[in-house]
Parts: sequence; structure tokens; C-alpha cells
Amino acid sequence: MNKEYKVVVVGAGTAGIMTAAQLLKKDPKLSLAIIDPAETHYYQPAWTLVGGGTYSFKDTAKPMKELIPQGADWIKDYAIGFNPEDHTVDTQNNGSIAYEYLVVAPGLVMAPELIEGLPEALDKGTVCSNYTNPEHTWDVIQNFKGGNAIFTQPTTPIKCGGAPQKIAYLAADHFQKNKIDARVVFATPGSVLFGVKPIRDTLTRVVERYGMHFKPFYAPKKIDAKNKIITFNYVGDDENQCTTNESKEIGEKISGLTKIEVPFDMLHLAPPQAAPKFIKESKLVNEDGWVDVNINSLQHNTYPNIFALGDVAALPTAKTGAAIRKQVPVVVENLRFMMDNKPASNSSYQGYSSCPLVTGYGKMALAEFDYEGNFTPDPKLKQMLVFDSAKEHWRLWMLKKYGLPYLYWNKMMKGQNV
Repeated sequence: MNKEYKVVVVGAGTAGIMTAAQLLKKDPKLSLAIIDPAETHYYQPAWTLVGGGTYSFKDTAKPMKELIPQGADWIKDYAIGFNPEDHTVDTQNNGSIAYEYLVVAPGLVMAPELIEGLPEALDKGTVCSNYTNPEHTWDVIQNFKGGNAIFTQPTTPIKCGGAPQKIAYLAADHFQKNKIDARVVFATPGSVLFGVKPIRDTLTRVVERYGMHFKPFYAPKKIDAKNKIITFNYVGDDENQCTTNESKEIGEKISGLTKIEVPFDMLHLAPPQAAPKFIKESKLVNEDGWVDVNINSLQHNTYPNIFALGDVAALPTAKTGAAIRKQVPVVVENLRFMMDNKPASNSSYQGYSSCPLVTGYGKMALAEFDYEGNFTPDPKLKQMLVFDSAKEHWRLWMLKKYGLPYLYWNKMMKGQNV
């Protein structure tokens, strides 16, 4: 095996594969390696639909060997450390791999240990997560006979910030259609349903339609799976609001100024998430543990021959595949500039991300936004006869269920700009 490459890509997720594929499309002779131990690549955006019983889990998976672009060396191993001064990546079984340029894109990892009781409870009984086992989520929703159905998310950054509420809307729709007496609760440490106002207005109406209980400033702290109780910390500025907002209907118990206990009959949550350990312990990260890059050029702030993108990068935007779609061309162009002995002058990434917000079966709104939280819908949506993507539309549901998976496997993974 070659131990020295022009470009080494760490991670064969969406960001790593797309970057490698686009680079090799422009220069098929480029010496490039991808380091990743995984046998299977998953299209994770469809896991929301799997959890709602409307997509097959097996259709979200493909063997990794089918996706590694032609011309790349696949080093099927774990990256375990970086030596940026020596331009090498340490691996578990293959020693050090040298690079001229490095692309860091290993994604993030689930960190359930950050919530007391979650590691023991996750994916068992009535505690479920689309982030870890969406098939179990659908089992839990189907077997739900009534009571409190609680949906929540952690205080850490997470993949697709809208995902924890998307499954709440699908579940609420399912319960309504099947006349199940459910008290659906969406509890979030955040202050609002969504940061982009046109989308927030739509989601407020969705919550009202399903009669859901919206609980802002609720940060999950502890899960007692045996007694089916979740404990939240109230993290709002006005701690007295905690008491005045107490809901007898869902059986909340408040003690002190900030502790809230809520019984559940089913619980869905996004586990806390973090950069992988070998990233957090490296020289590449900022104080929050994410790879420290320029937010517009994606070039590392200390080591100019290193770029990072995707979920592991310290970018103040949502961690989504759609964000990666816009980040990859910037990284690719900057790498090609540097290979031509020019500065990495493409600083055009403005934080674009997107969150397809499924609001029920056959309904979706599409949040597209930038670093400033501006609503930035794609003009191409008009070709689909979608003239206001902030509103629910069945055509957007069709895009989510059929269009986006097709684009992912057949365009994005093959190095095409879409």
C-alpha cells in the first residue's frame, strides 16, 4: 500500500465521498486516498421516513465499495490521530499515511453518555431514536396505545436540527389517523420551533393542528426507563416561567426552580452528539471540539493545507447533507488552487443549509437558509410548481421521498454538482 498521497480524505460519508469524487472527476490521475473502516454507507436523511413507517431501512444502505470513486485508494482502517506539522495521519493498522493536502470529514458520533440513563435506555422498550435505530422507532409508534408521547433533543449540536420534530409530526399524524389518545409533547432546549421565521410560522400552525404541547427551554438531563420518567432542566432566562408553564395535562412535576419531571409512554430523542474522540483530542479543533476552519473557505485557520467540511467542521449552520452539497465545490476549488500554487481564494460559502421539514404523511415544508438565518429558497423549486416552500406541499414530500434519494445516489455520490 502507498503511504504517501497528494490528497488524503478522512471519512467516507457524504462529505468525504463527494469531495473525493469531484476531485477525481477533474483530475483522474490525482493520487488520493480515503480512510474509513465502514463496510456500509447510509443515506441517513431517509431515516426520518423509516421511523415513520414509510421507507425501507435496507433502501438507505449501500456497500461502501460501490461508492468509493474510481481512482481512489480505500484505506479500510480507523484514523486515530493527526500530525499536522509532519503532514501525516495515524491509522490503527496501517501506520502513518502522508499527505500534501488533507480533507477532514469523519462526521460526528452519538454521545448518549451525556444524558444520565440514556445509554441503558436507548433503543429498548418505549425509548427510541431515528438517529440510532429508526426501525425500532416505527415499532414503538405502531405499538403506542395512548398517553404521553415525548419528543426531545439535547443541548449539543446535532445532525439535522429539524429531525427530532419531524418524527413528532409524523407520529402525531399517525395517532390522529388511528384515533389514538396521544398527548404529543415536543420539548427543546431552544427558544423557538425553528430559527427561520417563514418556517416557524408554518410549524406553529402544524403544532396547533395536532394539538401538540410545545415546551421551549427544556433540556433533557436524565432518563429513568424503568419508571418511564424523563427529567429536564429548564434553561430559560426567566426561571419563574418554569412554574407558571407547568402542565397538569401531561403530569409534569416541578421541583426547585429548574427541575421538571415528565412521565412518558413513549420517548423519542436525538442523543447528544460530538466530534469523534480522535478529532477532539487533536490539534485541529477549537475550544468546543469541532475542526477550526474559516467559515467561508473551509480552510483550517492554523494549517493551510488542511480543509474540513460536513458535520465535524466548526461552522455556525445546520449540520446537513444539503450544507455539504454547497461546501464541497468550495473545498474542491480551493484545493485545486493550492495545487497550482495559488491561494485558496474561494470564500463563497455563506452557510447554506437546508432542512426538509416533514409535517405529516404527504406534507413537507423546505427550510433553506444561510449564516444570517435568511430564508433562501432554491429558484429551481418553481420548476416543480412549488412557489412558496415555507408552506406545506405534497410535491415537497415527493421530493423528500423520491427525488432527493435519487439525486444523492446517482449525482452527489458520483461527483456531480447538484
